[in-house]
Amino acid sequence: MEKARASRTAVGVAIRRASHQLCDSPLVFYDPVAVPILGETYAMPLNAAVTAFDDPFSRGMRAFLVARSRYAEDNLQSAVAQGVRQYVLLGAGLDTFAYRNNHAGLRVFEVDHPATQAWKRELLARSQIAIPASLTFVPVDFEVQSLAEQLRMQGFDSNAPAYFAWLGVVPYLTLTAFRSTLAYIAERPPGSGVTFDYGQPRTAMPRLERIAHDALAARVGQIGEPFQLFFAPLDIAGELSSFRNIEDLGSAEMTARYFAGRSDGLRVRGQSARFASAWR
Repeated sequence: MEKARASRTAVGVAIRRASHQLCDSPLVFYDPVAVPILGETYAMPLNAAVTAFDDPFSRGMRAFLVARSRYAEDNLQSAVAQGVRQYVLLGAGLDTFAYRNNHAGLRVFEVDHPATQAWKRELLARSQIAIPASLTFVPVDFEVQSLAEQLRMQGFDSNAPAYFAWLGVVPYLTLTAFRSTLAYIAERPPGSGVTFDYGQPRTAMPRLERIAHDALAARVGQIGEPFQLFFAPLDIAGELSSFRNIEDLGSAEMTARYFAGRSDGLRVRGQSARFASAWR
């Protein structure tokens, strides 16, 4: 992401989540804030997404993104049931959990680049969405600032367990940045955990999926947010060796868990994208 502006991929993700609220029934991921946060600022692209709701690529991407958010929040619920009272959204973008949080005593920390965070706060103000007392914004420029230090300065308790959502971020990182952040999470107390998504290498994809991947990679590269990092499931297992209760889901498992029995064709497509979760 360029320093001078907010993340454009975050807009696309938010529009897909919002269009799910308007196009699909039953909902996989209920989010009453998804449409309001976009407001008039993004009304036109949201309307375009709604118009194209039945396009196979649009439908598959929408399914992946809403399943990803649902998976993270399902895992968060398990963490809260075990006593976790800190939730950290790494690369929060326009995530709306903090504004519909119904877990008593749960503190939410939204970590993001200062430009993205300023843009989000402007959208919240325009849409008159109140910032709850349980939310803390943590602006971090990872090129010059430490995640651990910035969280500590904003009141994060490093001695208490926390759950981390790391959605839509890993493919844009360097391997060094990925390992550094994962090591920080691995140092958290027992009961802590993380959910993230990742993509498999291009060579692991069928031919038609490679074509779609290349087109998407070209688009995000042109806006200054290129894909950089890919893993095979076996590699991810190695990266998570210091964690326990590891789960790694492919499209078939995602579809079975969240889209079974649907007649509208909404499901996760392709073989490359995967969800992972792990616990301390």
